[in-house]
Amino acid sequence: MLFDFSFRDFVTPRIIGILYGILIVLSGIGTIWFIANMFIIGPGFGILALLILGPLFFIVSVLSYRVMLELVSVIFRIKNDLADIHSTSRKGE
Repeated sequence: MLFDFSFRDFVTPRIIGILYGILIVLSGIGTIWFIANMFIIGPGFGILALLILGPLFFIVSVLSYRVMLELVSVIFRIKNDLADIHSTSRKGE
């Protein structure tokens, strides 16, 4: 699969769920890092980051990753559906 130079089998649809999980974990780590740095700047900034900016950052980043991965998934589904339509139309000829 990794050394398939014809690219007939795609790896992305198989690993998209794992990739999403990794991105959620990385978003969490990034959020914690952001909050910690805001506390270094000052306690007021830290509390603001902890209550408002951190959760907002996490939600927006995870949502962005989700939309991006869903778009990739849709592209692969379109490819599969078009292949099915093509094979069905060839059988009718």
